[in-house]
Amino acid sequence: MSLSLIFCGTPRFAVPSLEKLAAAGHRIHLVVTQPDRPKGRGLELVQSPVKQSAQKLNLPITQPDRIKTNDEFRSQLTAIKPDAIIIVGYGRIIPQWMLDLPPLGNINLHASLLPKYRGAAPIQWAIANGETVTGTTTMRIDAGLDTGDILLQQQLPINPDDTAETLAPRLADMGAMLLVETLRGLGAGAIHARKQDNSQATLAPILKKEDGLIDFSRSAQQILNRLRGFQPWPGAHTKFRGKNLQILKAQPANELLLPSELKAIGDRLIVGCAKNTSLEVLELQLEGKKRSFAQAFINGYHPKPGETLGT
Repeated sequence: MSLSLIFCGTPRFAVPSLEKLAAAGHRIHLVVTQPDRPKGRGLELVQSPVKQSAQKLNLPITQPDRIKTNDEFRSQLTAIKPDAIIIVGYGRIIPQWMLDLPPLGNINLHASLLPKYRGAAPIQWAIANGETVTGTTTMRIDAGLDTGDILLQQQLPINPDDTAETLAPRLADMGAMLLVETLRGLGAGAIHARKQDNSQATLAPILKKEDGLIDFSRSAQQILNRLRGFQPWPGAHTKFRGKNLQILKAQPANELLLPSELKAIGDRLIVGCAKNTSLEVLELQLEGKKRSFAQAFINGYHPKPGETLGT
């Protein structure tokens, strides 16, 4: 069944959903995405991944600065009379008038198994918290933060070496297929929405730079999980001899050191963590320097006995 749709999305995560919906034969009358943003040293305007995809698909595009009180935008959407509005990482709060517009509702693809990890960074926080399973959820948006009724869900394992950068594309592809399945079910009247259990809710707030600050009162595995989850930003950072130090790659070690104690053992660089655990630092980058392997760092800086990270 071909539905009349409006698609709202911005990041790369949303691109498979747009492409799969178009391939499934749905009529996408309008793609709504964020305005082009200045990036890089030259501050050149960069189009969102969704805009680039929509152009390849020859779909009409609009990029309003605001949507809540935008009469022109409201008239444009109202005139389309969509069966549903699809929201995938659009990046704006959806106003009530949009929620009320389509008969099938505003359908959102969220990258977690709701009600767990409501918020802006569900992929990152799931890895950072050591989850071994995540998934995607399609839901009807309501006025709350990811609190709407659940339509369909699908699980996906988190591999031990997954980072946010490796997990996101798999979730995006799986979620796109789940979205197609959801619309097929809604069109046939075969999906029965269910309320979320708010008592089971957890939050995945937008990431801040300080989230990447390494706390050596955590265990090695907890620190490693956060390093994996917070890729590419804010990463995992600390201080070495007063300069910022990014730890880019690490693995658990078996050495017994005090928390934050740094020790070179041959060509291996070990740092102590809580609960009698330690990490072997494999790749790192000191402020103002290039990314390097542990051995090059040891040869260049010769960590002293008892030296610590964090100061």
